[in-house]
Amino acid sequence: MASKLLRAVILGPPGSGKGTVCQRIAQNFGLQHLSSGHFLRENIKANTEVGEMAKQYIEKSLLVPDHVITRLMMSELENRRGQHWLLDGFPRTLGQAEALDKICEVDLVISLNIPFETLKDRLSRRWIHPPSGRVYNLDFNPPHIHGIDDVTGEPLVQQEDDKPEAVAARLRQYKDVAKPVIELYKSRGVLHQFSGTETNKIWPYVYTLFSNKITPIQSKEAY
Repeated sequence: MASKLLRAVILGPPGSGKGTVCQRIAQNFGLQHLSSGHFLRENIKANTEVGEMAKQYIEKSLLVPDHVITRLMMSELENRRGQHWLLDGFPRTLGQAEALDKICEVDLVISLNIPFETLKDRLSRRWIHPPSGRVYNLDFNPPHIHGIDDVTGEPLVQQEDDKPEAVAARLRQYKDVAKPVIELYKSRGVLHQFSGTETNKIWPYVYTLFSNKITPIQSKEAY
């Protein structure tokens, strides 16, 4: 009988290093990295029905509501029934977590706890290429040419909500919404919390956790 498929979720505030951790998990363990932000951009670009619905909220700087995100993610998960996956950016709310429950059981949830000062510093150094969602950090992942996207040569922007005064509000909002989701997974015994200021120091613990659940596809210790 085939080994059970691994269903994992990563939680963390903006600037917590989720993208980097997801990339490493995908590379080392062969999990599909399923990012709600990525799927939203793809659907908006393709003018799908869900993309059009989401666009109306994004253009007004509003959060995309649960029913839109849930519909989008359910159809993506439906297409990946036979794969190990890692969800990033979903479920964000208790309503989304309950919708996910209806189609599968989550085996592993990672929550990244990063001090506020670290998040503020990271986000103030963060520049984005809006069409692709590529993120650069001037300290540890700078673009080859300052202010320019490596792939397209288009200009990078700093988002309004990455500016220090907005970071505190985003973090408060994240904590309010994420708390019941974290409590839910904690009560099920699948939550693993990692604290620190450096992704490279958190990563070995994440690697060990996944190694106990699924065989790494890279034989040597992760880098």
